[in-house]
Amino acid sequence: MAQNLVLNPSFESQKTDKCVFYIGGFNSKVSNWSTPNMASTDFFDKCSSNAGLKNYNGYQKPKTGDAYAGMYFYTDKNYREYVQGELSETLKKGEKYKLMFYLSLADQSSYALKDIQILMTEEQLKPCYHSNSCEKVIKPSKVTKKKFKLYSNTEGIYFSNKESWMEYSFEFIAEGYENYFSIGNFYRNSKTLKQEVLSSSEFYFSYYYIDEVSIESLEKKALKKDIQISDESSIKTNEIYIFKNVLFDFDKSELLEASIEELNQLYKHLSKNLDLSIEIYGHTDNVGLDSRNKELSKQRAKAVADYLISQGLDESKILSFGFGSSKPILTNDTEEGRQQNRRVEFKIIQN
Repeated sequence: MAQNLVLNPSFESQKTDKCVFYIGGFNSKVSNWSTPNMASTDFFDKCSSNAGLKNYNGYQKPKTGDAYAGMYFYTDKNYREYVQGELSETLKKGEKYKLMFYLSLADQSSYALKDIQILMTEEQLKPCYHSNSCEKVIKPSKVTKKKFKLYSNTEGIYFSNKESWMEYSFEFIAEGYENYFSIGNFYRNSKTLKQEVLSSSEFYFSYYYIDEVSIESLEKKALKKDIQISDESSIKTNEIYIFKNVLFDFDKSELLEASIEELNQLYKHLSKNLDLSIEIYGHTDNVGLDSRNKELSKQRAKAVADYLISQGLDESKILSFGFGSSKPILTNDTEEGRQQNRRVEFKIIQN
């Protein structure tokens, strides 16, 4: 695994050893983190009775360690809270990275959101900079004169789990200036996509807990993902692997004969381990129309899923997805890179 470049990724390192907490204390308490506006992001720690696992918006255990952050992603007054993290080094231009963190919707929240973004910036953002509203939604172009880019998860789901932690992640190609990043909702209320959830609160808001933040380079990791499925001891859960021999003709989604042996080995592994399920991911290079690439990647992933089902795999234990050309592992500027990007992947999941 590549090194996590986020400093203090789980908020365990603090500016004081004393267990003195108050609501809105994130900015003054957590090392290497800050808030990019004047809103009062919260910090929760096991040692506190009023700002610990049980707090004013619900109850949650940390994903790891003893602490986590909590903040408002949406309120009916356009009030917003954010966290701003610091990287141990500037990201390398042209290199591929994965950003990931875990979040859980607080019990009292009345809405779950799709709209959660990460703002990558060259400089550290400062509260009330220029015309940026001090406690309102941040408009990126108003908070920095230097380079920035806004990213978001592309799965299109509402993050609505109030009981356990959900993974939020996406991959991106660095532009070579990224030193800081901020997590939150950068859309105004009129643009925010939200889903009503059951709540006993009389107020209208979306409040999330956040933990275990990471940004890692995928360049070296990508080269290690090919495995021999026949070596079952090498297959780990929650790791993404590339099929070596799952092949297709140009612009086709019918499996070639060369693919069958590898898929049969995978089916044997799944049939012997009934507590496992699997996800299949189809990818293409960037040649051709985006719409066609997305459809073709879906068809190829489904062809793999359909074959495993035809061999006897329970249909409820397999899902397939197509990402088109949106998740390259190498540059599409060379034939070698395009060939590597035309791939089908899988991930084994422990039920």
